[in-house]
Amino acid sequence: MIGGWALAYFAEAGSGSFTGIDKDSAAALFAGLLANPGRLLAWHSVFMLLTVGVVAMGVSTGLERATKLMMPALGVILLVMVGYGTTTGSFGAAVDYLFSPDWSKLDGTVVLAALGHAFFTLSLGMGVMIAYGSYLRQDIDLVRAAATVAVADTTIALTAGLAIFPIVFANGLDPSSGPGLVFVTLPLAFGIGVLFFALLIFAALTSSISLLEPVVELLEERTPMGRIASSVVAGLATWALGIAALLSFNAWSDVLIFGQNIFDLLDKLTSKFLLPACGLGAIVFVAWFLDRESVRKDLDLGPVGFGIWNVLARYVAPAGVIAVFWGSL
Repeated sequence: MIGGWALAYFAEAGSGSFTGIDKDSAAALFAGLLANPGRLLAWHSVFMLLTVGVVAMGVSTGLERATKLMMPALGVILLVMVGYGTTTGSFGAAVDYLFSPDWSKLDGTVVLAALGHAFFTLSLGMGVMIAYGSYLRQDIDLVRAAATVAVADTTIALTAGLAIFPIVFANGLDPSSGPGLVFVTLPLAFGIGVLFFALLIFAALTSSISLLEPVVELLEERTPMGRIASSVVAGLATWALGIAALLSFNAWSDVLIFGQNIFDLLDKLTSKFLLPACGLGAIVFVAWFLDRESVRKDLDLGPVGFGIWNVLARYVAPAGVIAVFWGSL
């Protein structure tokens, strides 16, 4: 659904709708989008069609080709935006905001929030890494690949901060305004935000195809359905959930479950409960139930390295996940 928002705003930016608007106009534009279920449904459907189309083409033809195209493009756009950020006069303020720690704010809540964010940004507990890992060649170094993913993810995150926060501070915007930072304040900051919303679409699409893949793979393995049929069925189910979420901003805004609308409920259910629960299940399964020799061979660690990994995987990692889960409860 939010991918649909990005598509809608990319079209708005391309048409010049953001040129010369003020904060009130930007807020009204976003409120108008949320209040229009037909428009939200149309863009949500387009985004899901793109996602299903890529996944249905398969791993090498669809997923790999799309990722090889979109990820470098995302990196180039980010670097261009960082370059633009250096011209705003607030690049130093952004660097200070990102990299000057306030140790008085570091407590258990912050640590738990950081661990929870790590789960989300590294796609842990979603089945994504398991699905992609199942396609790797036998000679791939899993430890090195995992380290590369973590380093690359952190690098991209910091680069994104250096791209966005100079513009935020240069325009006197609130850096903690959540989705409003993207869909209300950033159109003001950019004037015409084609570049940024192209970046957002790439990021959302690479994530959505990754999230759909484990479900499609499961359906392929456990049912008679082929790749295309599995992609369509999984896509339709996701599309239907998206409809419930988008209607929670308008026609179903009065429908509350445990005091929350459908969008907020789905967000909290997945990020606060399902992610840490599935992550805990995954690490317990790998560390305690998989054949030890098979794990040692796949990780390709020496006796000392495997011993360290074993302690971390069996005791340290589960304890950390349980701490995140307890914090979310």
